[in-house]
Amino acid sequence: MRLSELLGSRYKERPAEAVLDSHAFMLRGGYMRQVANGIYSLLPPALRVARKIERIIREEMDRIGGQEVLMPVVLPRELWEESGRYEGVGSELLRFRDRTGHDMLLGMTHEEAVVHLCRNEISSYAQLPFMVYQIQTKFRDEPRSRGGLIRVREFTMKDAYSFHTSWEDLREYYEVCYRAYQRIFARAGVPEVAVVVSDSGMMGGKVAHEFMLLTEVGEDSIVTCDTCKYIANLEVAEGRIEAFVEAPKPLEKVHTPGYKTIEEVAGFLGVETRQTAKVVFYESDSEGKLVVLLIRGDIEVNEIKLAKIIQAVPVPATEAKIVAAGSVAGYASPMSLDREKVRIVVDHTIAQSNNLVAGANEKDYHVKHFNLARDLPGIETVDVANVRENDGCRQCTGRLHLTRGIEVGNIFQLGTKYTESMAMTYLDENGKACHPIMGCYGIGVGRLVSSVIEARHDKFGPRWPMSVAPWQVHINALNATAGDVKEVAETLYADLKAAGIEVVYDDRNERPGVQFADADLLGVPIRLVVSERNLKNGALEYKRRDTGDQGTIPVAEAVETARRWIAEAVAEIEGIADTFNA
Repeated sequence: MRLSELLGSRYKERPAEAVLDSHAFMLRGGYMRQVANGIYSLLPPALRVARKIERIIREEMDRIGGQEVLMPVVLPRELWEESGRYEGVGSELLRFRDRTGHDMLLGMTHEEAVVHLCRNEISSYAQLPFMVYQIQTKFRDEPRSRGGLIRVREFTMKDAYSFHTSWEDLREYYEVCYRAYQRIFARAGVPEVAVVVSDSGMMGGKVAHEFMLLTEVGEDSIVTCDTCKYIANLEVAEGRIEAFVEAPKPLEKVHTPGYKTIEEVAGFLGVETRQTAKVVFYESDSEGKLVVLLIRGDIEVNEIKLAKIIQAVPVPATEAKIVAAGSVAGYASPMSLDREKVRIVVDHTIAQSNNLVAGANEKDYHVKHFNLARDLPGIETVDVANVRENDGCRQCTGRLHLTRGIEVGNIFQLGTKYTESMAMTYLDENGKACHPIMGCYGIGVGRLVSSVIEARHDKFGPRWPMSVAPWQVHINALNATAGDVKEVAETLYADLKAAGIEVVYDDRNERPGVQFADADLLGVPIRLVVSERNLKNGALEYKRRDTGDQGTIPVAEAVETARRWIAEAVAEIEGIADTFNA
C-alpha cells in the first residue's frame, strides 16, 4: 500500500472527546470515523487489524472443533418471547416493526437464534456434543457509549455455543474453551489478559468468567488478592470483612431526635459506623414482596448479588411503600415487620458482628446492642456486601485490592435455560427426551483491537504486535528527489511485496517529521528509512516499533532481514500462546 493512496487522514491534535488513548490514536491515525454515538466506520488500517484478529479467532475455534455458521442480525420477536427475554431485557434491545407491522429486533446476542438453528438439526445423543460459532454484527442500544470501540452500540463479535449431554461434558469443554481464549489473546499480543470470576447477568447460568485486560482506564472494577491468585469482578467478589465483636449486651432503646443517616446516628451515639446496622428497602422480589435488606452500616450493598437472591432487579422503594409495610423511614428495623408480607434479607456482616446500633422502627428512636441471633432469629444470612479496598481475602490471609479492567471476552456455563424454554430436545440412549446443556463463549473484535492499543502504545501511537499489525514493514523515503532515494525505495517496496511481506510505503514528498509522526500513528512493527545520507554507505536505517531496537542494515540484506525479524516476532508470540495449551 502506498501511503499517498491510503484512504484516511492522520492528524496531530488529540480529539477533545477522546478520554482513552486508544480512542485518540484510532481517530488521529485514520483508523475509524464516528457515524453516530457508539457507531463507527472502520478505515483500512483498523479493518486490517480486525481481520487478523478474526483469523486468529477462527483458527483457535476450528482447532477445538468449532463449526462456523452465520445467523441473522434481524430476528423476529417470537424467538425472544420463547426464551422470556423479549420483555425481560430493557431498552438496550432495539425493537422495531417491519413494513408488514411484524415486531422485530436487532440481535445483541444470539442464544435464541442458535437454539432455533440447531433444534431442528439435532435429534439424537449421538450428535452431541458440538460447538458452532459465528463472527457477526450485533447491536446493543448502550446508554453510555464511550472510549471509541471499547463501549459501542454496533459491534462485531465472535459468539460460540456448545451443546452437551451432561454437566461433566460441558465442564470439560468449558476448560478447553478457557485455554483457547488464553491462546487467542496471547496470539493477539496481549497475553497478560487475566481471567476473572464474573456474574452471568442477563445471559443466565451458574458459572461465568471474564477475560480482562487490567488497566487504569478500564470500565470494570476488579478485585485482586495481594497474596494468592484470587481475582474476581467486583459484581461477584467476596471478601473477609473484619467483624465487630464484644460481650453481648441487653437491647436498649435510645432517643435519637432527628438523626437518620448512619453517619449522624453514629456520631450522636459516639460509635463507629461499623458498629451500626442499616436497612435498605427495595420495591419487590420475584413474588412482589417489599425487600427489607439489613447490612452493616459501613458496607455498601452489591445489587448484582442481591438481584440473584431476590430474582428481580433491585429498585429502591418509595417512602409510601415503606410506610405501608409498617416501617419508619430513617429509623427502620425488620424486627417488628410481618415476615409473611415482606422479604427480609440479612447480610452476613450482621451475623458476624454484635451489639450493633439499629433502627427501632419508631420516629426519633434507635436501639443499641442489636444481636441477630437473639433479636431477629431464624433468618439465613447471605452475602450482598460490596468488597472494599483492603478487605481480607477469603481464600488466604492476604488483602484485597481494587483495580480496573477492560473486558475483552467472556464464557458462560448456561445450562438448559434456553434449550428448556425453547423446547430443544434430543433422545438419549434410552429413548428419553432430554434438553441439551449449553455453554456460551464471546469475544468482541473491535474492543480487542482497542484493547491491544491500550496495552501496547507510547505517547506517539500504537506499537502493534507483529501478529495483528496492519502491515509488517513501513518504508519511509526521505527527500525522495535526492540521489537514488526514490529508486532504492521503489525497488525495496517491490522486493518486499514479492517476498510476501505486508508493506506500507510512504511515497509522499513530505518532511521527515511528518512522515515519522504518521508512521508512529500507524504503529507498524518494522520501519525502514531510505535516506541519501545512509545510502552513501549502502545502508538503510531501521527502527523496530515493536521492540524499540534501531540501527542500520545493508540495503542488499533488507528483505531477508525483515523476513527474519517477522518470523522471530511471530515465533515468540506463538511460543507464548503455546504455554496455554491444555
